[in-house]
Amino acid sequence: MSEVMEYKCPYCGGAMEFDSKSQKMKCPYCDSEMTIEAFNNIQKEETQETEHPAVEASEDGQWREGETENMRIYACQSCGGEIVADVNTGATSCPFCGNPVVMKGQFAGDLRPDYIIPFKKDKKAAKAAYYEHLKGKAFLPGIFKKENHIDEIKGVYVPFWLFDADAQADIHYEAEKIRVWEKGDTEYTEHRYYDVHRAGSVSFQNIPEDGSTKMDDALMESIEPFNFDEAVPFETAYLAGYLADRYDVTKEDRLARAEERMTKSAEISMKQNVDGYDVVRTSSSHVNMRNTSHKYALYPVWILNTTWKGESYIFAMNGQTGKMVGNLPFDKNQFYKYIGTRSVIIGVILYALMWIITLL
Repeated sequence: MSEVMEYKCPYCGGAMEFDSKSQKMKCPYCDSEMTIEAFNNIQKEETQETEHPAVEASEDGQWREGETENMRIYACQSCGGEIVADVNTGATSCPFCGNPVVMKGQFAGDLRPDYIIPFKKDKKAAKAAYYEHLKGKAFLPGIFKKENHIDEIKGVYVPFWLFDADAQADIHYEAEKIRVWEKGDTEYTEHRYYDVHRAGSVSFQNIPEDGSTKMDDALMESIEPFNFDEAVPFETAYLAGYLADRYDVTKEDRLARAEERMTKSAEISMKQNVDGYDVVRTSSSHVNMRNTSHKYALYPVWILNTTWKGESYIFAMNGQTGKMVGNLPFDKNQFYKYIGTRSVIIGVILYALMWIITLL
């Protein structure tokens, strides 16, 4: 078995991390920086020196020999969530419920990701986006604006299944043209009905579906889109300094949801080509998927989990684009005060208007 590979700085021996700003490996102790390629080359040289030859990537999503030995599984005893972190990660907390997590054991058994989109936004950007998300929320509890909640933001690589397919659509519409005219004192309305047929194919690439039951599907769809053009072949070094969620939903389970999204998109695309009518209704729709394929990738997400009055609130920010989403609690006391104040103001205005009217 190969020795454990830690992300050690070759200059000072400190634990290196992937820096989202420079897109390089960076040592927080001596500020040394190097590209992922250079860092991997150093790791390979050290492996060869210890008589452990490097093993090239194998087929069908298999990990290279010894590649997962620098990863550990941490399990949350509260929500059951499992996250992946490198061996340098100390005590941490669950990004999904905020409770402490404990090391479970060695990483094994899962597929190796095909691609990864490295973090482009750092924790500072996530904090700024969070504050921006709070702006203009009149009935937000004041506790949500405190700094201690911001410090709970964690960078997590979320597993995604990416689907490609060609959608073959065959759709019939009931269309209607309406003409209205007047003659003398009479208004006439003419309705003309048409059977409109549209058929064609629409190609889809990299339709994402998250592979984690712990991540709310609507939340993950809300922070889309991710730009797959910035995805790179997966390397474990990108995980340094971040957490990674383990997938617990298979590609087969996510395929149906992806096909549903592609079907709706194909139907919308076809309907946009039906113009020149006043009313268009779909009478029949048949969409078949062909040439379906998939990829497995890790996408960057900043997650904030906090609790207020016994309820958990999760906020998520796209670690590539900076888009922040999340539900906010509603402070009823502030709402009632607002309504009361508005009622008094409206009452005064109405009284003043009535008094002015009596003088006229």
